[in-house]
Amino acid sequence: MKYLVQISRILVGVLFIFSGWVKLNDPMGFGFKLEEYFVELNMSFLLPAALFFAIFICVIEIALGITLLLGLWRKLTVRALLLMIVFFTFLTFWSWWFNVVTDCGCFGDAIPLTPFQSFVKDVILTVLIVILFAGKRFINPLVASKTAIGITVVLLIASGFYTHHVLNHLPVVDFRAYKVGTDIAEGMKSADELGKEGPQYEIMYTMKNASTGEMVEITDKQYIDDKWWEKPEWEIQNDLTESRKISDGYEPPIHDFSLNTDRGDITQWLLSQDAIVMVLSYEMEKASEEGMKAIGEWAWTLDEAGIQTIGWTSSSYEVVEAAKHEAQIPIDFTTGDGTAIKTVIRSNPGVMALKNGVIVGKWHWNDAPSVEELQGLFQ
Repeated sequence: MKYLVQISRILVGVLFIFSGWVKLNDPMGFGFKLEEYFVELNMSFLLPAALFFAIFICVIEIALGITLLLGLWRKLTVRALLLMIVFFTFLTFWSWWFNVVTDCGCFGDAIPLTPFQSFVKDVILTVLIVILFAGKRFINPLVASKTAIGITVVLLIASGFYTHHVLNHLPVVDFRAYKVGTDIAEGMKSADELGKEGPQYEIMYTMKNASTGEMVEITDKQYIDDKWWEKPEWEIQNDLTESRKISDGYEPPIHDFSLNTDRGDITQWLLSQDAIVMVLSYEMEKASEEGMKAIGEWAWTLDEAGIQTIGWTSSSYEVVEAAKHEAQIPIDFTTGDGTAIKTVIRSNPGVMALKNGVIVGKWHWNDAPSVEELQGLFQ
């Protein structure tokens, strides 16, 4: 039992620290994931506090991992771990069973997990933590209590500084599909274009017998093979028709990059430009007022230098015009999917530079690049 507890202690402690760190590297992204849960759980009143909860959960995970490894406050630590994992196991089971949130965000964008994988991971962790709970007497301190408290406090303060840094700049490590160096056009190519096997889907029809009210679910293949259209008593319930993935395959990492204007889609034009700068704001209503004013002043320097600049947002024309007027921003904005814009950059507003469709730079509005820096990237 003693050795089993020590193995469980190391596995759980390291995993909790890693899980907390990868999410703390991108607290905005984890906050967006929590917003999905809040909406699905009919707890929309918590949406404004999503970022706070994201940071709190990450810090607690790191703290519990540290105290477990150090053997500090073992009873409190193990009980807190058990409560936490029971809650998250229930949440991932619910997510998997009802297919409501397709990625739990357990490890941020570093290691995407399906709902089922997340649930299995939590079940394994539950077993390990139950072992820790049963054998907590074997969790001996590694160092003196005061030293352990000091180490824990220092690491938590460091986590606080790290959080402050990534929120006021950008994630230190970018795990998303839009990291610097990415060729967007290449990332948008389909499995067919790359000669790869794509995922396979089937259409599920729900048929209703008009006479008996009986409901039957069949696949599109069964519908054709059994000639269901020749059975007049059975009717397709169109509102219940759905597509289901039956096998995995290559899927483009970039599938939602699209810029639209009142003249149409300009995505391909944008990707063909030798040098272009983008100002991104997934929702101008939620953008930092200080950031918008800073972007306004900065954009004029680009305009004077002749650097082509364009905006991208999901906000309505009226909101965009009001924001441009308020912050004196001299650029035109295109529209696109807000979720895609959130994925591209964790800053509202933020800046991205493209050269022939390749991302050569991304910046938080606090770090908007100078004209000279941009000219150097575009050479």
